[in-house]
Amino acid sequence: MTVSTASLDSGQGAAGLSQRAKVAALIAICLAELLVVLDNTLVNVALPAMAVQLQAYMSGLQWIVDAFTLAFSGLLLAMGHLGDRYGRRLFMIIGLSGVAVMSAAGALSSGLGQVIAARAGMGVFAAVVFPATLALITNIFTVARERAAAIAMWTAMAGIAVALGPTVGGWLLEYFSWHSVFWINVPVALAGIAAALATVPESRADHVDRLDRLGILLSLAGVTALVWSIIEAPKQGWFATESLAGYLLSVALLAAFVGWELRAPAPVLNMRLFRNRRFALPSLAITVSYFSAFGFLFLITQYFQGVKELSPLEFGVHSLPFAVAVGFGAPIATMLAQRLGTTAMVVSGLLILAVAMYIAGRTTVETPYLGPVVVSMILMGLGFAVVQGPATESIMGAVPAEEAGAGSAVNDTTREVGGALGVALLGSVMTSVYSGHIADRIGAIPGQIMNPQQKELASDTPISIIGIVKAPVNPLLAPAKADLIHAMKVAAMQGAEAASYIAVGTLVVCAVIVAATLPWRPERGRSILMGWRESDED
Repeated sequence: MTVSTASLDSGQGAAGLSQRAKVAALIAICLAELLVVLDNTLVNVALPAMAVQLQAYMSGLQWIVDAFTLAFSGLLLAMGHLGDRYGRRLFMIIGLSGVAVMSAAGALSSGLGQVIAARAGMGVFAAVVFPATLALITNIFTVARERAAAIAMWTAMAGIAVALGPTVGGWLLEYFSWHSVFWINVPVALAGIAAALATVPESRADHVDRLDRLGILLSLAGVTALVWSIIEAPKQGWFATESLAGYLLSVALLAAFVGWELRAPAPVLNMRLFRNRRFALPSLAITVSYFSAFGFLFLITQYFQGVKELSPLEFGVHSLPFAVAVGFGAPIATMLAQRLGTTAMVVSGLLILAVAMYIAGRTTVETPYLGPVVVSMILMGLGFAVVQGPATESIMGAVPAEEAGAGSAVNDTTREVGGALGVALLGSVMTSVYSGHIADRIGAIPGQIMNPQQKELASDTPISIIGIVKAPVNPLLAPAKADLIHAMKVAAMQGAEAASYIAVGTLVVCAVIVAATLPWRPERGRSILMGWRESDED
């Protein structure tokens, strides 16, 4: 497949930019990316404060995280296509504007429902921004080596933003209320808009097909039904009628989506891309790595603030090893992939992640921070970085230039679906195990220590430890209170252990699949200008 120059820059001269102009555009694009990823992670550190003030149960906290992720992942494909059609820079600017508006709405919220609605709105506009970022990079950096370096920076920025969320959020919560994690997005979005207007050239595809509305609706409904069923399963029962009905509905919707996409004249998800193993298997690896990383971040929020009783700022500082490891590992991994091949790097990254999750699962209430906890975070960051850069480069190298936005959207969708399922499944497993170990113990607590509503909340989430610790109690009942808090912490770590082992199993299975089926030799000078072609030997 040949690609005309017009399809790269739509007459705007993107391919002829000077090196300095390309770097300036890359910085602006990464600033937009930083905002979106921070939106996705910044809120984690504020969950305990929200739980206390909004009286939110574990499922409510999961929905605060996943409302953004579901809207984001469900609309990425559509927005990638629309960006290709109408202009990627235009869509990035529209998305940044919308994120600013919805962030202000979240900051002004006073109830759990309002917060969840604002987060969903932020996810909608984040979906407008994100496919444009990677599509613009692949159209600006047309030389394979330059593109790999630019994608390495893009990947590093995404990983650093994931890890910096707790630190930035912790600093904000040290001095302001949880509303500040929404307000901070507004100036960042405005800066991103100004930078994009000043430095980023417009690009669009020469030809795009009509939008697949039915495909978008089926994919969004299927993923939402699946995540809803998993999040609500601890409350309803994993095998209760409501849960089983939710599983069956999600499977039916997703099967209908696949069936429709296979015969749709202009599918929102181009299934032929998945015939290319250099596209399909890295996509699987990214999904599983985000499943583990986002689940891990959700669990360590409960650990650092509920079990270790750290302040939000202390939590952020203690999570910095993860950020440093991602920032260090991402560019190096992408460069090594040019020499060693994608497969070697992706398999190594998945196995490093598995070791990290196993160590995290062995952590107990008494485990010191300087030891297994830090080691698990460093390995988690390194493994995450080693997977992301090479896998993303492989995916975008397999996509034709005129489909860069759609290909980027597929790449981003796999990340977000994996992240949503990680929060939903690992969080729900933790909740089930925790509640099973502590519910009877909490039920027997005297009413002088906890009222019925507090008991219900304490049985549902270890974050409630914060409120129990701060609540005044008769000195005669202090020993009973201390015993309860320790029992809750032990139960929380038992739940985190079970969730971690599920992640370990998933990572190992994925590593075996990638090792067995993805070609091990380095790609031979693959360039996005060559377009998509699946060779018989690949």
